[in-house]
Amino acid sequence: MAAACGVVLLLAGCAIGPAQSTAESSASTSPHGGAAEPAELRAPEPRLVYTYAGGVGVLDAATLQPAGDVAMDGYNRISPAGDGRHVLVAADDSFRVLDAGTWTEQHGDHGHSYAAEPTLTDHAFGASKPGHVVRHAGRTVLFSDGSGKVESFESAALGTLADDGLPETATYTAPEAHHGVAVELDDGKLLVTVGDEDARNAVALLGQAAGQGRKEILRSPNCPGVHGEAVAGDSTVIFGCEDGMLVFKDGKFAKVASPDAYGRMGNQAGSPASPVVLGDYKVDKEAVLERPTRISLVNTDTKALKLVELRTSYSFRSLGRGPAGEALVLGTDGALHVLNPLTGATESTIPVVPAWQEPEAWQDPRPTLYVQGSMAYVTEPATRKLHAVDLKAGKTVRTATLAHTPDELTGVTG
Repeated sequence: MAAACGVVLLLAGCAIGPAQSTAESSASTSPHGGAAEPAELRAPEPRLVYTYAGGVGVLDAATLQPAGDVAMDGYNRISPAGDGRHVLVAADDSFRVLDAGTWTEQHGDHGHSYAAEPTLTDHAFGASKPGHVVRHAGRTVLFSDGSGKVESFESAALGTLADDGLPETATYTAPEAHHGVAVELDDGKLLVTVGDEDARNAVALLGQAAGQGRKEILRSPNCPGVHGEAVAGDSTVIFGCEDGMLVFKDGKFAKVASPDAYGRMGNQAGSPASPVVLGDYKVDKEAVLERPTRISLVNTDTKALKLVELRTSYSFRSLGRGPAGEALVLGTDGALHVLNPLTGATESTIPVVPAWQEPEAWQDPRPTLYVQGSMAYVTEPATRKLHAVDLKAGKTVRTATLAHTPDELTGVTG
């Protein structure tokens, strides 16, 4: 697949810096989407991807050295595509496909890993107000807030992009457009939020795209302001409400109620290693910006809710999970708080950045947490720094100064 570096959609340019990793490139064009022939590696090379005002930067996750840079206008949001290689950039009227330039090709009982220069490809999923991207059960689901369109595809199929286009998708359109989210289950059924531009109040279970035609099978109890999703363990899916959390398990919905009339859990982080979902917890419905100091832990097996006082506030980009399911919260005290998800007890507190305050505009950069394996990465926008925290060692092991002020942060495994 040849990469396009012209003016496409919102792309203002495609200035790719030289890859500073184990991959050295030649002048030829890569069939895999990079600007040069890929170099074979001894092992997969994970990379980090971050946004900044005017573009997207790519880093080697091990060294934090630059691997490439793509200029893009507008306010862009990023999400892993689910194939370990690509990142989807929500850019005004589409989900653009960014090739992070690192991947592994499986050959029977072994694989061959490669790296090349990152490239913003000419492939895009058209979308009106592109919103949430969800990866589950080998499927990637895109939600367009402006139209209510839900588009899903096999995550791995994106890794074999060719000049003839994107992977085959299944499409469903909600009755009313809204700021929503959808999750495709391993049996092909679809969970999708229900609402309109004024309110969201439930989640519906729809049939498979083929055969049942995505007809509604089941609807959840009331879930005012439904927002966000996470997966606990292998297959339990949750959604946040303004008065608790919805749990979808074994084909049924259950509501875990907040102890407060308004107790919002709109941002969540799940883990395949734990039945407990980590969420935020807000109680002031009228607040322009509430800076909560408590987090929620919902056990999807027992349907028990535990609220934990951290004695520090945090933001919606502060939640993460460790490799063993540890609950991670980046506090405005500058520390990474590591909690036991079952008991809520703090296991360790790791200083990372200076104390900070959450900005009032949610689009403004703030320290952001992203976890990849046993490494937690934390941005420090005030100084353009990125810190790598070894969760096993309980300390920061590497810090880099970036070329740009970082905003959103994600990554690919290669």
